[in-house]
Amino acid sequence: MRNLMILAAVLVGLGTYMAQLASSMSPAPASAKASPNKASPSQSSPKVASTQTVAQASGRSVDIPRDPRGHFFTDGRIDGQRINFLVDTGASLVALNEKSAARFGLRPSRSDYNATVTTANGTIKAARARLAMIELDGLIVRDVDALVLPDEALSENLLGMSFLSKLKRFNYANGRLVLEQ
Repeated sequence: MRNLMILAAVLVGLGTYMAQLASSMSPAPASAKASPNKASPSQSSPKVASTQTVAQASGRSVDIPRDPRGHFFTDGRIDGQRINFLVDTGASLVALNEKSAARFGLRPSRSDYNATVTTANGTIKAARARLAMIELDGLIVRDVDALVLPDEALSENLLGMSFLSKLKRFNYANGRLVLEQ
């Protein structure tokens, strides 16, 4: 009976989390602020992840299909260099791993790693950065706050709220995430 009660509590908690996640993926105005679920750096620092998915652009919107695990991966560009992102509405900022950041010339020194970031894997030091431009299939967002995290702390580059909040809206429907500028 005790195990059944524990299972019920876990399912209620999971249901609540999923409802909050679904409501946060509803259309949001560009001025909306993210709740720092996944990356909660002290003094508002960014976070990012990456992988590849086919995204289709139509005009000023991008349609990203959900992968089999329920995640949204897309290709983008920073300074003309291709980069894979995991769209993460729980990340306050765009987060890049060191290997990806180095491809477009961003190589923070050890002393630059002075932002404390809380992730699902614990607390880590990250370097603050500002990206001049991120492009996703025709959507262009300028002056994006970001963080660079050590490769061992971040396997996927995350496209967080420092990018998403500058869009007109983003919406989840029918297994697809639509970003609109």
